[in-house]
This record gives sequence, C-alpha cells and structure tokens, in this order.
Amino acid sequence: MKRKLEASELIFKVISYTLLTMFSLCCLYPFVYAVSAAISGQHAVDYSEIILFPKDIQFEAFSRMFNDNMFWNAYSNTLFLTVYGTVWALLVSIFGAYALSKKRLLFRRFFNFFLVFTMWFSAGIVPQYLNYLDTKEVFNAMGIMDDKWLVVIAMGMAAMNIILLRNAFEGVPSDIEEAAIVDGATEFQVLSQVFIPMSKSTIATVALFFAISRWNGYFWARQMISNSNEHPLQVFIRLKLEEYTDPEAMAGWNEIYSSDSVIYALIVCSIVPILIIYPFIQKYFAKGVNVGGVKE
Repeated sequence: MKRKLEASELIFKVISYTLLTMFSLCCLYPFVYAVSAAISGQHAVDYSEIILFPKDIQFEAFSRMFNDNMFWNAYSNTLFLTVYGTVWALLVSIFGAYALSKKRLLFRRFFNFFLVFTMWFSAGIVPQYLNYLDTKEVFNAMGIMDDKWLVVIAMGMAAMNIILLRNAFEGVPSDIEEAAIVDGATEFQVLSQVFIPMSKSTIATVALFFAISRWNGYFWARQMISNSNEHPLQVFIRLKLEEYTDPEAMAGWNEIYSSDSVIYALIVCSIVPILIIYPFIQKYFAKGVNVGGVKE
C-alpha cells in the first residue's frame, strides 16, 4: 500500500517538477526556434514573426546547404577532428591519470600540483591566446602549420578530465591490482584489463566531454588552419555568418527564404550529432562524474 504524501512533500514535488519543466523548456527553446527559423519563409524570419512554430514552411535553405560541397567538406573535417581528437586526448588522459594515481610515482605531489596549476592558464581568452602564440611559433619553426593534425595535437590534454580519471583510478581496490600483478600481469595489462574496465563510466563521461569540445572547437582551428578546405564546421558557420550579414554580398539576394534561414539550418545540423550520441552514454554520465569527482 502506497504511503500518502504529506502536504509539505506534495508541495515540494510540485515545485520541483515545475522548475525542472521550466528549465527544460528554456534549454529546448533555442533549438526549436532554430529549426522553425530554418524552415520558415523570408518575411517571417526577417521580420521576427516566429515565436515557436514555423511560418510559410519551405526546405530550400536546407537544400541550399546540402548542395554546398564546402558544407560536406567542413562536416568531414569536423568528424576527423572529433574522432581522432577524442581518441588522442583519451589516450593521453588515461595514461597520465594512471601514472598520477600511483603512490609510488616519483615526485607525484609535484606533478599533481603542476596539473592543477596548468588549469589557471585556460581560464580565459587572454591566457589561451598567449598559449596559442607560443604553440604557433613552435609549429611555424617546424614548418607544419595549416594541418588538421595540429589541432588534434594542440587540444590533446585537459587537466580537469585527467583529474576525473585519476580519482576514478584511485578508487579501484588495491587488492584487485595486487592479484593481477601476482598472476603475472604487466603494467599495461593491469591498466587495460583492470583499471579501464572498472572505470568505464568515468571514461565514457570524459570521452563525451572531449567529443563535445572537439565538435564545437573553433579557436584553435580558426587560428591554425587558413586553408578553407581544412576548416571544420564551426569555422565554416562563422564564415557563412560573415558572408550572409555583409550588405554588399547580399545585395542581390532574391530567394523565398532568408539568408538567416541558411545559418539556422547550419546550426541545426551542427547540433544533431551530439543529440544523437548523448542518449546512448547518458547512463554513464552522472555515475562517471560522481565516481571521478569524489574520493572516499
């Protein structure tokens, strides 16, 4: 038999669900608006007549975008940076976190302090820009600028994610590790067969963080890649935004859809992959953050 809720509990639940619903709608509305603006007619978009639902529905903006070879080129570049960037960053983070989780590591306290110290230099655009200048000088000296692999390498580490993984690895029972060593397992086998399987929730969470940051990456790609054929999607969207907001370039525009609809269509297509991937790993997300962020 179900326990009858008290008045205070009922009020708390009503308020909680109301606030959660409002928060969800606020998060969802920009995406819904972008979809509506992408498929609405020119007059409705240019005169801000769209509130929620589209008006004068058309799909020519999406058609224009899909027929643009540079769009697909930018999409493939973004997939390249996301896949290889996430794999590379995960490898660096996992090996780094595993080493830092070992108490026998020489100068372990120093390395842990240094890891936290580096987080201060990614706190804002000025420190990041200064880091970029130093990195650019090195790559220019090596004669390897204007390459997608540079962006993959440059974004290869995130201190916060290494800390999450380190804390997760420190939570692995030492008895299991010792048993594996007694059975003759090498250091790499201990990592791959014990630590990684027992920390898959945190690893999935960190992988999601890396994938989103690389999919939405703009700064490094914009600064280090000048070749338009190598530009990822976010840089492509920015360049299209500059083009479609230039009065001279748009002087002869005579379409049934607004130029803004093309931008909204690009934004929608840039968001969809993350929306597709997230539901498959969301079950690991909360658990991964809790395991990696809290030490017993």
